[in-house]
Amino acid sequence: MSTKKYKILVVNDDGITAPGIKALIEVMKELGEVTVVAPDSPQSGMGHAITIGKPLRMDKVSLYEGVEMYKCSGTPVDCVKLAVTKIFKGKKPDICVSGINHGLNNSINVLYSGTMSAAVEGAIESIPSIGFSLDDYTWDANFEHCKKYIKEICLQVLKNGLQPGVLLNVNFPAGSQLKGIKICRQANAKWAEDFDERQDPYKRSYYWLTGVFQSHDHGEDSDVWALNNGFVSVVPVQFDMTAHHAISILNTWDFNV
Repeated sequence: MSTKKYKILVVNDDGITAPGIKALIEVMKELGEVTVVAPDSPQSGMGHAITIGKPLRMDKVSLYEGVEMYKCSGTPVDCVKLAVTKIFKGKKPDICVSGINHGLNNSINVLYSGTMSAAVEGAIESIPSIGFSLDDYTWDANFEHCKKYIKEICLQVLKNGLQPGVLLNVNFPAGSQLKGIKICRQANAKWAEDFDERQDPYKRSYYWLTGVFQSHDHGEDSDVWALNNGFVSVVPVQFDMTAHHAISILNTWDFNV
């Protein structure tokens, strides 16, 4: 292992006091100088939202010894943007890590996830970036068994780098008996959603989003398969959403304008 002290940015979407980010900080402190910028309250499901209609606040806090920490009133993506421009002042960190999220961000969840969107923003800024998530939504989730995998994955990224525009989406299955790491593709799965309609005391309707996660993918190379079979899933993700394979098809269309 290199003796270099890496400069590390840690972010999340569950908020600066979440146990998941504490576990991630503990691992990152073994690798270098840690700077944390995280939301001051939970921001799950925010996706790649940014704050444009109101001012942002970023206040320095002291929660863990030896760590420079800031709480931010904005979204996870706001946290990365502020970190790069106002804290690192354009001198990019060596790596950006997001999480550890309380709950999976596999398959289609990557689009909704504030955890992964923070990592995506890091990659947009040309910072090697990784999002980490655990299949446990409880606040007191145990992250200990994830730590050695997080450290090794980060070391590999720091050693080998990532291709421009590529980041990693890492998910841990429930339980501590992990079988190893699988490099995967994103599964073809989605939420079968519904809205539970209720009424307030004034007889006005309001709605709670509910749903069941359904996989339509039977391949053994997907993140859903890996997690269901006790493996840590690692999916390379890109923010270029162009469907390159469709360009040649669209070029055969006859646009009569």
